[in-house]
Amino acid sequence: MSEAPRLQLKGMTKIYPSVIANDSIDMSIAPGEIHAVLGENGAGKSTLMKAIYGVVKPDRGQIIWNGEAVAIQNPAHARRLGIGMVFQHFSLFETLTVTENIALAMDDYTSMESLAGRIEEVSGEYGLPLDPGQLIYSLSVGLRQRVEIIRCLLQQPKLLIMDEPTSVLTPQAVRKMFETLRRLADEGCSILYISHKLDEIMELCHSATIIRGGKVTGYAVPADETATSLARMMIGKEIPVCSRQRPVVDGERCLEVRNLSKSSADQFGTDLKAISFSVKGGEILGVAGISGNGQQELLYALSGERLVDDRDSIAIHGESVGHLNPDERRNRGLGFVPEERLGRGAVPGMSLSSNVILTAHRQGMVAKGLLKFQKAAQFAEKCISDFTVKCGSGDDPITSLSGGNMQKFITGREILQSPDLLIVSQPTWGVDIGAANIIRQSMIDLRNNGSAVLVVSEELDELLEICDRLIVIAEGYVSSSVNVNDTSKEEIGLWMSGMFPGGPATDTFNEATHNQESHGC
Repeated sequence: MSEAPRLQLKGMTKIYPSVIANDSIDMSIAPGEIHAVLGENGAGKSTLMKAIYGVVKPDRGQIIWNGEAVAIQNPAHARRLGIGMVFQHFSLFETLTVTENIALAMDDYTSMESLAGRIEEVSGEYGLPLDPGQLIYSLSVGLRQRVEIIRCLLQQPKLLIMDEPTSVLTPQAVRKMFETLRRLADEGCSILYISHKLDEIMELCHSATIIRGGKVTGYAVPADETATSLARMMIGKEIPVCSRQRPVVDGERCLEVRNLSKSSADQFGTDLKAISFSVKGGEILGVAGISGNGQQELLYALSGERLVDDRDSIAIHGESVGHLNPDERRNRGLGFVPEERLGRGAVPGMSLSSNVILTAHRQGMVAKGLLKFQKAAQFAEKCISDFTVKCGSGDDPITSLSGGNMQKFITGREILQSPDLLIVSQPTWGVDIGAANIIRQSMIDLRNNGSAVLVVSEELDELLEICDRLIVIAEGYVSSSVNVNDTSKEEIGLWMSGMFPGGPATDTFNEATHNQESHGC
């Protein structure tokens, strides 16, 4: 990029009591440049972005914006300068509508009716359609991510910061977003892009800064690198590789779902329609699907957070559990990792050790009605060690962790309990490539030890890598299962649009099949 920098960072430093998050970081980005910031979970990427956006105050360093030194006081000041940010963790009010949430971030007054029209127009133009009147609490994680992105794009930023923007988007939505980002860059908008998906970085970004341990360790042109070389620069060593070796473990049916039908608890949800499948000990069953097609309702039903009318529609080890609450299901061997880290997976105001007690108290942490905090601390330390969670100690608040480290901790907490049945939603959302392989390997090891594992993920490559069988959910219907060795990414992609036998697009599926047969395919 030959133009003068849009943004320059000089000596950016941020120190917390237990860690140096940013250590004298220098970086620059030109108008129209898409610049990646690469690093492991906890490397300091998000802290640096928050300093640029005015969320945190750097202890030392200088921000130079369009050639002038600025001290960004807060996000409103950043937006006035022309800086927008899409956060990894959503900053949305659950009980407000899409329009009301976006209005809170708009610095110029506009009527709700006018804003709703703009939301429909912009979201449609960028291929991320939204209903302006929907309440946030009723949206899936993928749709909430859309709200964050559209809220930012409405402000027409000169610098757009994107922190893991595609973590919960479908491949089609990612393609559309890339078109949008390239168009914004062509119009002169600078983009700072954080992602652990290295194929995205190589495809989209012009340049990259690599951060490790809070320090800049190098710069790269992603198009000239490979995923392996970028990963090696990020973590400073060879990346761990998942072992897919599978012993012959033919276990009993651990989870059975029989003709499960349930109306969604909210008017914008997806009803479950006669869902049936099973998971045996010693196998991993994957659930693929586009966000918002019933995954959330299915997980609530399986975890016991929302009970079902027919107690026999869900069984663990042959026992009907449809009427049992989450704690009672855990007593029967269930482990559960929800997609929402904070609120469902962990309590924000508590330490790592205290968050362990929430679900792992059965691991010798309670005696005669009293909590054994030393046992909880030991369990937390083992989780930190085994899953390479970057933190000071088990006494740190859970909110002090980066998103990826929080995910590692919550997943590790469940896996270390060796549940007979583990249900995991979005296991590697926002997690770097090294940590993702650790989580995937831990699920494979759990399966190899005879446990049943159900993985709900929008990462199709991940499901094809670790699963033995796949089912697809679309508009509340579930397909029959297929062995991963007998299918392809293309076929599962078609099924995700409802084109499978008995699915919501059955007529389209039959027509496509007929056309193939007619042409001798």
